[in-house]
Amino acid sequence: MKFAFMALLSASFCANSIVIRHDVDDQKYRVPANTVPQLATFYVDGAHGTLIDTQWILTAAHATFCVVPYAEVLINERRVPVEQVFVHKDYTPGISHDIALVKLAEPVTDVKPFTINTQADEEGRILWLIGIGGTGNGSAGQTIDSFANAGVLRRAQNQVARADGPTMTFVFDQGPDALPLEGVSGGGDSGGPAYTFEGGQGTVYGISSRVKGGGIGRYGVQEIYSRISYFSEWIKQVIDGRDTAAIADPRLKRLPGGLTRDVLPEVCEDIGL
Repeated sequence: MKFAFMALLSASFCANSIVIRHDVDDQKYRVPANTVPQLATFYVDGAHGTLIDTQWILTAAHATFCVVPYAEVLINERRVPVEQVFVHKDYTPGISHDIALVKLAEPVTDVKPFTINTQADEEGRILWLIGIGGTGNGSAGQTIDSFANAGVLRRAQNQVARADGPTMTFVFDQGPDALPLEGVSGGGDSGGPAYTFEGGQGTVYGISSRVKGGGIGRYGVQEIYSRISYFSEWIKQVIDGRDTAAIADPRLKRLPGGLTRDVLPEVCEDIGL
């Protein structure tokens, strides 16, 4: 059943993994597993989050379908148990507010957490995207799914084309408009960060959510990220524990496409770390 579940999982994610330029060697995108120790991984073939406090992971709401109390997530090559999940109450699949926080049952003390961007200054900024999901190139689109990628970590760059309300958008450019390591995320990178790393400090600007406007991973496709500055007060309120029941749910109200409550326990057992 594992391969059937992997196909279902891949179809359920709204965004795929790091897809690269067709004219740049794949080796230039590959990075060691410890490049971003703040990067959390939820399942055997991906779905990510970012450590933003010693006990808190920031991620996409839709990526949390198997992230429940006592489940384990991988951070800096070790497993850490989950205490509680907080999904934004206004999350609407495929539309908006695709954001969640995962509280860990114990602090992570050997990793310096990323900060979150609180300023509406994203447009035009060049950010890093990272993940272990499927891959391919802009000419062909994604051709290797997240399970077949077998945990290879890639990192790409892209420039924020638009930042408006709860979302920001990247476009997969080619030719003279493309960055040297231009790319987009695409099936096991949901929840991963769009980030900067300067002076020893990482900052999260967005969360990988979904794609629109073309074939997955092909040139011209738009990738939508949840915009952290828009949600910064929500994030702070949840972490501070202020009236969280009014602004967050303990689990997804609606599962990603292809999943049902009946099959979920078996799926989660199959894809768990």
